[in-house]
Amino acid sequence: MVQDSAQIRQQGAQDFMAYYDFACARQESVPLPAVKMNLDKGMLDFNGDRLKLTDWPPILSSISINKHLHHIAISSTYQASLGSGDADRRYYKSSFKKKIPAIRSKDMTFKLCKALRECLIVSSNLKTLQLNGLPLRERDLITLTKGLAKSVALENLSLANCPITDEGLEVICQSVKYSTSIRTVDFTGCNLTWRGAEHMANIIKHQGMQRHGTAWAESLRYRQPQFEGMGGLRRVTLNCNTLIGDRGAAALAHELAEDLWVKAVDLQRCGLSNEGARRLLEALKTNSALCVLDIRSNPLVDKVLIKTILEKVLMNADGESPEYCWIKPATTEPQRAPGPKKRSLPSLVRGKGAFRIAPRKGTSPGGRSSGVVQAQKPYSRSCYIPWRAAARAGRQRGLPPGVTVSEQSFQGAATVKVTVDSDSDEDEDEEEQEEEEVVVEVEQRPSSFNLQNRITGRQFERLQMELKECRLKLAEERRARLKAESRLIEYELENSRLRDANHSLSEALAATGSGSAPPPVSALEDEAVLESIESSFTKFHAFLGSPQGCWPRSASFNSWN
Repeated sequence: MVQDSAQIRQQGAQDFMAYYDFACARQESVPLPAVKMNLDKGMLDFNGDRLKLTDWPPILSSISINKHLHHIAISSTYQASLGSGDADRRYYKSSFKKKIPAIRSKDMTFKLCKALRECLIVSSNLKTLQLNGLPLRERDLITLTKGLAKSVALENLSLANCPITDEGLEVICQSVKYSTSIRTVDFTGCNLTWRGAEHMANIIKHQGMQRHGTAWAESLRYRQPQFEGMGGLRRVTLNCNTLIGDRGAAALAHELAEDLWVKAVDLQRCGLSNEGARRLLEALKTNSALCVLDIRSNPLVDKVLIKTILEKVLMNADGESPEYCWIKPATTEPQRAPGPKKRSLPSLVRGKGAFRIAPRKGTSPGGRSSGVVQAQKPYSRSCYIPWRAAARAGRQRGLPPGVTVSEQSFQGAATVKVTVDSDSDEDEDEEEQEEEEVVVEVEQRPSSFNLQNRITGRQFERLQMELKECRLKLAEERRARLKAESRLIEYELENSRLRDANHSLSEALAATGSGSAPPPVSALEDEAVLESIESSFTKFHAFLGSPQGCWPRSASFNSWN
C-alpha cells in the first residue's frame, strides 16, 4: 500500500487531480470521472447523490489540503418519496425504491464541512463556494462558519435550497457580517421568514457603518473615496422564501434607503404584496446605487408597481450593462411537448386475437361527421368466438350470440377500420394480419359523458370570466385585510398611549389629594378639579370687571390654591 508523506501532501495542495488519484490508489479505488470533469479549469463541480460512501474519503482529503481550486460546487437533488402505502407496494417492486445517498447523512455533511473549513483557511484562491440542496445541520454550519471567518479570498457564497431556516442563517451571518471579501450571498429556498430578512438587513447596516467610516477617512485631504474598492456585500439573493413577506421587505428597505454599496437584491417569490413593494419603492427614492431589485413572481404585487420599480432601478444603472445580471424566474410547471395523446387498449388473453379500432372520417345520415367510436368491453373467455368461427356462423365478431349487424336498427353510422393481429399457431400458414372495412351502425344515444362535454364547451368562456373576477376579488380582499390589520395596530397603539396618559394623570391627582379619598378613575372626572377650574374662571372674570384693573383687596394668592 502506498504511504502518504509530507512532500506528496505539499504537491497535492497545488494539484487537486494528482492528489485525488493518489488518495484513490491508496485505498485501492478508481477515481470518478464526474469528480475529475472540470478540474482542468480549476473547478470542482459534481452531484453528491451519485457517490457511494467509499467514494468520499479521497475527495474530502483532497479538499482539506487544496490551495489551487477557485470554484467548489457540491449539490444534491435527492427527494424522498412521499407515499409508500399498501396500494403502491402492489405496483412497485422493492428494487425501484430510492436508496438514500451517503451525502444526506449527518456524519457525511459534518465531514464535508470540516474539509471545506480547512480549505477555506489555507486557500488563497477559492473564490466561489456553492452547496446546493445539502441538509446542513447546526453543527455543520458552525463548523463552516469558522472557515468563512478566516477566508481571505472567498467572494461568492451560495447555500441555495439548503433548509437552514432563520437559526442557521443567523449562524452564517456571524461570519459574513465581519467578512470583507464576500461580495454575493445566495440563500434561495432556505425556508427563511421575515426574521431571516432582518438578519440580512442587520448585516447591511453593520457593513454600511464600517464603510461610511472608511469612506470618510479616504475623503480627507481632498481625496476621492473609491466605493467600488471597499469590501462587503454587493448582492443579496433571497428568492423562493415565501414567508419573508412585507415585514421582511420593510426591514430590507429601511437599510437600503441610505446604503451606497449594495447593488442587487433578489426577492422573487417571497410573498410580497403591494405594501412591501411600496416600501421598497420609497427606498429607491434616496438610493441611487441599487441596479437590480427583482420582485417578480410575486402574484400579490400589481404589474404596474413592478414596472415602476424596474424602471427606477434601470435608471440607476444609467443604461449601461450592469455587472450583476437579472436572475431568470424559475418555471413552476414543466413545458409539455404538443402532440396527440396515444392510448393503448389492453391485449386479450395470450393466443387470441388482439384488435385495434381506428376511426375514419364519415358522415352520419343526419349530415354530422362521426369521429368518436365507443369500444365495447371485451367479453369473457367462455363467450369469446374466434374470427373465422364468427364468420362461419354468419355473425359479426364481438357481438353477443344470436345478434347480427342487420338485426339492429340505429340512428347514425360510422365507418370503422378493424385491424386484427392473429397470434394463434393454427393460422401461421395464412395471413398474419387481416384488414377489413365494415360499416357498423352505432346508436348515438346522448350519454351523460357527451352531454357533460357539450355543457363544458358552452360554459367554458363564462367560467373563465368568473374565475378571473374571483381572482380580482381575492386580491382586493387581501389588500383590504392588510390595510385593516395595519390600521387596527395603529388604533391599539394610540389606545394604549391614551390609557397610559390617563393613568399617569390619575396617579398625579391622587398624590396631591387627600390620602383618605379614593383615587378617581380619571383626572377629568374628579369633582374637586372641576370646582377648582370653575372658581379660577370666576376670579378671573371678577378681575377683568374691577375698575382698577387689578386684583381686589380681598383676593390673595392663597385663594388660588
